[in-house]
Amino acid sequence: MTITAPEPSGTGPAPHHATVPPVTLWLCPNDALPPAVTGILASHWLDDRENETAARFLFERDRRQYLVAHTLVRRALALEAGLGEAELVIWRSSRGRPFLQPLPGGLPRGGGHLDFNLSHAGGYSLLGIVRRQRVGVDVERLDREAGALDTILTTFTPQEQRWAAQVPPGRRRDRRVLRLWTLKEAYSKARGLGLGLPFDEFAFTLHDDRGVLAFRPPADDPAGRWRFLELEPVPGVLAAVAVPADDSPAPRLELHQGFPWDRAAPLTIALPEPVGAPV
Repeated sequence: MTITAPEPSGTGPAPHHATVPPVTLWLCPNDALPPAVTGILASHWLDDRENETAARFLFERDRRQYLVAHTLVRRALALEAGLGEAELVIWRSSRGRPFLQPLPGGLPRGGGHLDFNLSHAGGYSLLGIVRRQRVGVDVERLDREAGALDTILTTFTPQEQRWAAQVPPGRRRDRRVLRLWTLKEAYSKARGLGLGLPFDEFAFTLHDDRGVLAFRPPADDPAGRWRFLELEPVPGVLAAVAVPADDSPAPRLELHQGFPWDRAAPLTIALPEPVGAPV
């Protein structure tokens, strides 16, 4: 796995992070859950709206992607919250961002806030969960059709377009375009705005190989400063995570791979320093 950020800090929590809840990340390929098992879990865990959405897909691959992604959400949130998968009530904002409905008195496993964000593409689902503030995630495959990447590039700022065009067409340029795209998607999803936020209203300055060097937020950003992590957890699969930064110590990120049947030790990664508007 390639980590385009500070090196992993090991599999155990760092002592100075003990009081800061981690960012939990799950990467699940579709083949981690057999189709028959997926169908059984979905029939017991998903709500009526989710099952109705799944039934509307024309192609079985799309329906399978949806079912794996949403059973992953139910299972991972159940582990974090201490509730049964079917007990979770998930509602959506006016812009379509899903949220876990709070419970009076808090969650069985502590706390009253549990934010999550889901992305899926090309047979992979990526889920981020935090116990404070917000999280946004995005996952993309590098083998996307070239015409689609050309269209994506036109949505960026002129500065970002020039940076992507510094390398010739091909895999290196595709990587640059998708690095920017996943970061922009993760940020806008953490804000709860999705594609409602024009991608040319904020800009990233990226290291040629790894890491976010600078971030210019849009004018209406209430946080201003963010922590961004880039990952390549599987060769050819790019992912990005965005969490707002505050005065608290940086949370660690715990990366799990596969479907959450158990609590196998995750890979622990230190989140980068904040970037964005000056303090």
